[in-house]
Amino acid sequence: MDKDVEIGIFGGTGIYDSGLLENPQEINMDTPYGKPSDSITVGIFNGRKIAFLPRHGKKHTIPPHMINYRANIWAFKELGVSRIIAPSAVGSLKEEIEPGHFALPTQFLDFTKSRIGSFSEEGRVIHISVADPFCPEIQDAIKKVVKDQGDNIHENCTYVCIEGPRFSTKAESKFYRSTDSDIIGMTLVPECQLAREAQICYSSISTVTDYDVWAEKPVTAKEVLETLGKNVERTKKILVDLIEMIPKTRGCSCAKALDEAEF
Repeated sequence: MDKDVEIGIFGGTGIYDSGLLENPQEINMDTPYGKPSDSITVGIFNGRKIAFLPRHGKKHTIPPHMINYRANIWAFKELGVSRIIAPSAVGSLKEEIEPGHFALPTQFLDFTKSRIGSFSEEGRVIHISVADPFCPEIQDAIKKVVKDQGDNIHENCTYVCIEGPRFSTKAESKFYRSTDSDIIGMTLVPECQLAREAQICYSSISTVTDYDVWAEKPVTAKEVLETLGKNVERTKKILVDLIEMIPKTRGCSCAKALDEAEF
């Protein structure tokens, strides 16, 4: 099995068939935490070995609350992945963050209920820091690529993660807005904190698909998919340039996340 994969990409809706990789190979894996969401596609892009895993499965059959986040992160770790790029779809909690724009989450609020958020189990207690849960090096690269391509990106966003798969009630949406959060989604937690625990750099490029229901217009899956469809090619273009932009040597602290974290 490959152990020299450098970059992992968690595809969301519309991204899993991005066709970024040359000489792709499908790898079926198992982990101590069960099977990942689907087979992992490994290939070469501009001399760098990349792994691609659709977090909802290739046929989009796994809802966000049932994704095996631990297995997905563990599988990437087993392949040698040290950087994860995680495209995602989000709703907007602010007027100025418009559908069709991109957003860069730097903080999160976790309102999930049933997800296992750690590899820490009986006999091994880990208290990692997620004060800054997203890798600053990858974030800097994302900002540069998106701006160079002339797209709108909202930086320093706080991401509200809800359990899903349902959308928010109006009362919930207005509450999330009252926290001064910027965007809302269903997948980045516990994905990002598990990556940190695995000492893997992780960052997301989020596509804004709609205004959340605070805007008095009910959110529909059809609306989300239509906006996503329009943005797929833009996201692919960002990923192509981003892979080239990410430094080959890590200068962040993500690789040292377990230092002084274990009891």
